[in-house]
Amino acid sequence: MIIKSGKEEEIFDEFLKPDNMLRLYATGAFPMADQESGAIEWYLPDTRCIIPINNFNIPKSTKKEIDKLGFEIKYDTEIVSVIRGCADREHTWISERLIEAYKKLIKRGHVHSVETWKDGKLVGGLYGVTFRGAFFGESMFSKVSQASKAALVDLLYHLKENDFALLDVQYMTEHLRMFGAVEISLDVYKENLVEAYQRICTF
Repeated sequence: MIIKSGKEEEIFDEFLKPDNMLRLYATGAFPMADQESGAIEWYLPDTRCIIPINNFNIPKSTKKEIDKLGFEIKYDTEIVSVIRGCADREHTWISERLIEAYKKLIKRGHVHSVETWKDGKLVGGLYGVTFRGAFFGESMFSKVSQASKAALVDLLYHLKENDFALLDVQYMTEHLRMFGAVEISLDVYKENLVEAYQRICTF
């Protein structure tokens, strides 16, 4: 943790202003809200998890299953709905105030969603924050089997195609490990940030 907003409205709002949020993301920090108090903390862990964009893995069985399900993947058509889908769980770090802050970043073109649709309904997806050649993955959700994985697979190819240098996924999970996620030290992570910021990428 590097910054704690506390409950004071002025302090809270200052850290969630778009320019300040982008500055914090640019250092590698990311926000999480305490579910009970609503306080926002910004975290910069000593160990980070990334999926190498030029060396990711798509398990054959997963690809086969996704292909059979006939999902439609869309980008940025329902960003707020995706964020709310990610927040719709028993324990969530995505508070209403964070959602409002993300809305301001959406207007600036820095928050994006990858959406999984089936039969005209949003059934899963993910969202993240972009800055130059970095995509900071925030969260994903799934209402039907394989929906979040389908979004992640499409994102990986999309980032590679558009010359992004970094896909930050924060913490390791078995779900991410199967796609080639690796843990790196904060020093190595910062080197990745430097490379990413040298690129001007369009999502």
